[in-house]
Amino acid sequence: MAEPFSLPAHTSVVVIGGTGGIGSAIARQFLDLGAQVTITGASDRDIAACGLADTPGVTCAVLDVTDDAAMVAFADGIARVDVLVNCAGILRRDAEYDIKTFRQVIDVNLTGTFSACIAFRPRLAETQGAIINIASMNAERALPRLPGYCASKAGVVMVTRALSHAWAPDGIRVNAVAPGFIETELNAEGRADRAHYDRIADRTALKRWGLPEDVAGAVVFLAMPAARYVTGSVYAVDGGFLAS
Repeated sequence: MAEPFSLPAHTSVVVIGGTGGIGSAIARQFLDLGAQVTITGASDRDIAACGLADTPGVTCAVLDVTDDAAMVAFADGIARVDVLVNCAGILRRDAEYDIKTFRQVIDVNLTGTFSACIAFRPRLAETQGAIINIASMNAERALPRLPGYCASKAGVVMVTRALSHAWAPDGIRVNAVAPGFIETELNAEGRADRAHYDRIADRTALKRWGLPEDVAGAVVFLAMPAARYVTGSVYAVDGGFLAS
């Protein structure tokens, strides 16, 4: 039996959206613990930019998470999956009030997550594996410039909870991690405003923004034997922002 705070030998992990700041940090932490990791990105350019393409133990693939047939074909092409992490996501500040953009955000963040869960269910049932979905603090605390993003992440939370019950008989655990304000490229423009940056940091209990590695630690824990009785949970990784 594996040690509770380690990964079993030959653990196979798939990180959908593994080329972004949070996704690549998650992939790296799994690699550091000896896992074999497959990451996906939206384009060859994204994969090349993430710095993981030539890393031993990593397989990379271009995947459009809004293409259900491509998702099924991708899942069918992987022989074993112990952990599925759904990290693909977009946001479009202010533009989400355009209905087409709103639908696009929902399609990537929410429907794409559900599509991956459905496609990988057979593999995860074989291994009694774990799904960790990346939600957001904004599933609970809304931002006026991001109606689609907030709605999509609230949906991810409820999909997580629903699947945790539906797939428990298969031995599949389904949890989510809800990051707060994490320093990534998605918010680089906002962080350039020092007053804004400091205002957010001051709202947290820890008085700082989070780092992608902070999110990755929670994700990896939920994949470990130590978390074997955890399912249907949403772990906030927000430095105490929601506690204020």
